[in-house]
Amino acid sequence: MTTPVASFETRRSILSAVTDIAPADSAAALAHFQASLRFETDCADVHQALASGTPDFILLDVRGPALFASGHVAGAINLPHGKIVASKLQDFAPDTVFVTYCAGPHCNGATRGAIRLAQLGRPVKVMTGGITGWIDEGFALVTPEPAQML
Repeated sequence: MTTPVASFETRRSILSAVTDIAPADSAAALAHFQASLRFETDCADVHQALASGTPDFILLDVRGPALFASGHVAGAINLPHGKIVASKLQDFAPDTVFVTYCAGPHCNGATRGAIRLAQLGRPVKVMTGGITGWIDEGFALVTPEPAQML
């Protein structure tokens, strides 16, 4: 015989930090999670797109040059978030999609870079997880050849 599961309201009398604030209703949750994908992508999706050889976005590593040189995602362009200005983007069509990443979930550089791109009217997403997520997924980093470093 199956034991019935108590309703949320019944279980609510025994609160944890997880349920102290009630979850959103399904419609609100659906809208939220669908909207979140308009603002972010994950490492696996970026990796797959890069591996296709024809990614439909520009990947920006928004960390400083020293961190970029110590290891970055192959195909990424290094443009620190504080240096994202219109003149640095002039070679890209206005509808070019940019994907930003930084060190990882403990770093807000990707968000700062995305803000600057959005302020410039550029379409942008953040790669969640950054370098930490990339490595956690088992993907390799590359280091630039000395001639590629400025």
